[in-house]
Amino acid sequence: MTEERITARKNPLLQQVRKLLSSRKERQETELYVADGTKLLEEAAKYAQLDTVILSDGVEADLPEHIRLVRVPGDVMESISPMQTPQGALFLCRMPEQKAFVPQKRMLLLDGIQDPGNLGTILRTADALQVPVVLLEGCADPYNHKTVRASMGAVFRTPPVRADWEQVKTAFQREKIPVGVTALSDTARDIRQWNLRDMAVVIGSEGQGVRPQILEQADARLIIPMDSQCESLNAAVAATIVLWQMTNL
Repeated sequence: MTEERITARKNPLLQQVRKLLSSRKERQETELYVADGTKLLEEAAKYAQLDTVILSDGVEADLPEHIRLVRVPGDVMESISPMQTPQGALFLCRMPEQKAFVPQKRMLLLDGIQDPGNLGTILRTADALQVPVVLLEGCADPYNHKTVRASMGAVFRTPPVRADWEQVKTAFQREKIPVGVTALSDTARDIRQWNLRDMAVVIGSEGQGVRPQILEQADARLIIPMDSQCESLNAAVAATIVLWQMTNL
């Protein structure tokens, strides 16, 4: 493998990295995204479509022969890394082909999860428990570097599917798969009273919860039992409880 060396901070590749880190539009238009860290690079080498790897001097990685490898001084890495203390590895990946939504039982639907860290954590947990995830409208970019990092490689192994609620609702109705929503409501029933293995479940946004339209059209309202003094749970925590209940025999 041939190494390139870059020392100029205004090099076109480094400028592209900065754009990809800061702009969802740039990621969508180029179909490239950036991730960081030596551990994630190991995962990407196994499961993602690696394009270019940028390493600081002294950092080594086991990479496929066809990958473009660029070496930079430590101060240059610091100038482009989103991390306060860079690990010395940044890399560009090509986005996978978007898969079509296919309704199935035991599926998690995310509605407006806007925090990249929460989204990444949910994707990581769902990947570990082998539950497919669908991103409805308003979710954070799964290829934001913060999401990728929080997912610990889940986006490489099981890329999430995107779909809109109307499409999803129609498909589940056709397959006779009930859809439940988590809701703080007097009419909601304890999730332990439902067979979540035969359902799809919607988790709502951090601030607003599930959209009123989805609440009205869903087949069931579910509530996670908790101490009455607690107002609500973090979206990633709520999703983890639902995922566990889905897989708990």
